Amino acid sequence: MDPRPEHIVSGASTIEAPAVRGITAVFTATFALRFATGLTGALLIFYLADLESYGGPQVGPAVIGMLTALFFAAELVLSPPFGLLSDRIGHHRVMQVGPVFGFVAVLLTALTAELQVPGSIGLAIPVLAGSLPLLGLTRLLEGASTAASVPSVLGFIAVVTSGDERLRGRASARFEAATIAGLALGFGVAGPVWTVLGPAGFLANGLVYVSALLLFRFAVPDIEPRTLSVRQGPRGWTRYRRLLRRSRVWLLAPTWIALNAGLGLYTSQTLFQLVRTPDPRFASQSLVGGFDPLLVTAAFLLGGVVFFAGLVYWGGRFVSLRRTTIIFYGIVGGAVFVVSALLLNHSGDASPLVRVPTMAGLGLGLFLIAGATPAALGLLADMSESFPADRGAIMGLYSVFLALGQIVGALIGAAAAELWAFDGILVATLLLQAIALMPLSRLRRFEFHFQATPGSGPDPVLTAVDLSVTRAYRDDAPGAPGE
Repeated sequence: MDPRPEHIVSGASTIEAPAVRGITAVFTATFALRFATGLTGALLIFYLADLESYGGPQVGPAVIGMLTALFFAAELVLSPPFGLLSDRIGHHRVMQVGPVFGFVAVLLTALTAELQVPGSIGLAIPVLAGSLPLLGLTRLLEGASTAASVPSVLGFIAVVTSGDERLRGRASARFEAATIAGLALGFGVAGPVWTVLGPAGFLANGLVYVSALLLFRFAVPDIEPRTLSVRQGPRGWTRYRRLLRRSRVWLLAPTWIALNAGLGLYTSQTLFQLVRTPDPRFASQSLVGGFDPLLVTAAFLLGGVVFFAGLVYWGGRFVSLRRTTIIFYGIVGGAVFVVSALLLNHSGDASPLVRVPTMAGLGLGLFLIAGATPAALGLLADMSESFPADRGAIMGLYSVFLALGQIVGALIGAAAAELWAFDGILVATLLLQAIALMPLSRLRRFEFHFQATPGSGPDPVLTAVDLSVTRAYRDDAPGAPGE
């Protein structure tokens, strides 16, 4: 049993008012961008479910899984270079690139369908109708959008919250809240948008990407650390490899990847399973196929509200609870959610009263799960304190681990859904939760090393920085605690 307390010591706050206002602006822009991303993804699911009527082939879980994997493959590959670029030219500049990629993606997606314009005129490019290769390209562009925005936004947040533990907790939770709320609302309005506009909804979504670009460009201040000067040393990938060797970020990797793999099962398959044509092979599963898009929309919105409440609650516990404790609660919540969903999936014609406990279990599970992502993000931000000249590169690992997990989850989810539909998704998620739990004890042993210590700090060869504001522990720092 670790004798150290749950309480995390907070450093003195030196955050300036413009920087705090910048946090609010960047969260607003992030919400707009994630809303557009969620709307695109959900519209694409509705589109793929009816792709044959637009001149394309019939689509099953395998195609859904591959398209999802393409999105996260682009995020995985492109996040490191965009993180390095944001450290080189500034976080504010790079975060503006993301909406541009998204805007191009929705325009190309719209080109694969016949669009109805006023006057009952249809616009179509026959050679592109229902083209899966072109849709695959749009997923790569959407992944590039996320890869450009996330490392730069997180690098900005790490800079602004340096030295203020309470603000970092709130900022980590609010980033996740902006992300989840944007995605959930995008998913939520997709049903009505598809019902009213059909494929033209992709074009309408282009306006949301434009608004996100304008917010990043004009509302977010260009704030970079003033006390930092980078000395002569390696740059580019050589520098990146050195960062990976010297940081303790790999302690977080197994748990974070497994958690995101579990989430990837849902983002890639759940919506499709709910709205697909019912399959006689899975007639015993109540959640497989035939649900109205508007009903699914209402369910996703309700789940988003519960998840958002959890983010707010756990984000305010960074000072009183250790990050790994919050992550542990999140893993337990994932198990509660899966068991409840399995019971609901096999509830058959049971009365609504019988289903009440399972619905309560789903809500409790979501509330607990919500704490895991901001806690992991907070740990990563703590680790970045050792390398203040490279915050974008370090924080870009958030996207790398997320993308790895989502790719693994999407591929596992495709196979599991093909064989066992919703049951397969749920059981695979439970196994991934168990995997996420296994390395957590080792991460917990080193967690306090990321606090402020007089002997810790950035590599003196790589950076020159005021060590009094550095709070994280570096592997080879002489006299560091725990050695």
